[in-house]
Amino acid sequence: MAKEKDGKTLNIADILADTSARMDKSIDIFKRDLSTIRTGRASPALLENLIIDYYGVPTPLNQVASITAPEARMITVQPWDKGSLLNIERSLSQSELGLNPSNDGNLIRVPIPPLTQERRRDLVKLLKRKAEDGKIAVRNIRRDALEQLRGMERDKQISQDDNRRAQENLQKVTNKHISQTDETSSNKESEIMQV
Repeated sequence: MAKEKDGKTLNIADILADTSARMDKSIDIFKRDLSTIRTGRASPALLENLIIDYYGVPTPLNQVASITAPEARMITVQPWDKGSLLNIERSLSQSELGLNPSNDGNLIRVPIPPLTQERRRDLVKLLKRKAEDGKIAVRNIRRDALEQLRGMERDKQISQDDNRRAQENLQKVTNKHISQTDETSSNKESEIMQV
């Protein structure tokens, strides 16, 4: 009841556990990806991965500054090195986020304008595309596990009944992760559409 992979002996439980762990990582990546989609409220996650030129090195903003949202419509960026203020301000202005930062010499304030209804619909379309990509990633992980199980059956390491039971368990794990993607997506959609 074992299959060799990278010199390790795998059984059905190992394959299902590995598959579930990979699907969990896929869901985490999906959630992190959704945090970059703007909602009506200010969120530091909106700017965290914005790349700035830090002394000639492209660096994510969260590695050179503290990013906070003190109000619902304002994000503040406090650089740890005052010499990077202008580069941060320039990167914020040139980003496709459509933001208009103001620099007071110590701190950059980024007002978050309210979303128009049309922009909200565009963001929901983007959200649905990302959700479908997340589901595809989960299904690809399921496909890899199915191939492993079928290979084990072909190699007579497991019986047909064991394979069928394992595939049923695999489908339950997949359905759980797909529903997590749907739930996360619908929560984010209600955040976007909230005026």
